Amino acid sequence: MEKSAIFSRLKKEVKKTVGKYAPDSRVLEEAAGILHDEVEYYDWVGFYIAEPGEDELVLGPFVGEETEHTRIDYGEGICGQAAETEETFTVQNVDEEENYLSCSPEVKSEIVVPVFDGSEFRGEIDVDSHELAPFDRSDKEFLKSLAEELAPFFRSFS
Repeated sequence: MEKSAIFSRLKKEVKKTVGKYAPDSRVLEEAAGILHDEVEYYDWVGFYIAEPGEDELVLGPFVGEETEHTRIDYGEGICGQAAETEETFTVQNVDEEENYLSCSPEVKSEIVVPVFDGSEFRGEIDVDSHELAPFDRSDKEFLKSLAEELAPFFRSFS
């Protein structure tokens, strides 16, 4: 099945999850599980929540290996860069990044998409892959659309 068809199906599945669990914060847990289980190269899927009044991200719900990076300062690592600039970062080979925070030696690439509630930065979606260069424009567009859908659920963590 091609990516666009998978992502279209997953958008619908996440919308159903939102309807089922809203306004509960379990929406993010469920969404992370759906993405991790349904996209074969999404080996770690998590949400970092912007700490109100601080330039720091706090790890929220995730699926995948445990990580020591439960708090990340803005500017630190790929997640911190995305928070500082409020832009999507796609890194096709983490070994080529000087500012990469290694979570696992198996991680080869990462995409981080900021989440906004209106114009307010709320956090980000972080996806790690054990494959080199698996992310393309369709991943970015898919994750950005999910960021819009899931933004209200970041409030329950702040």
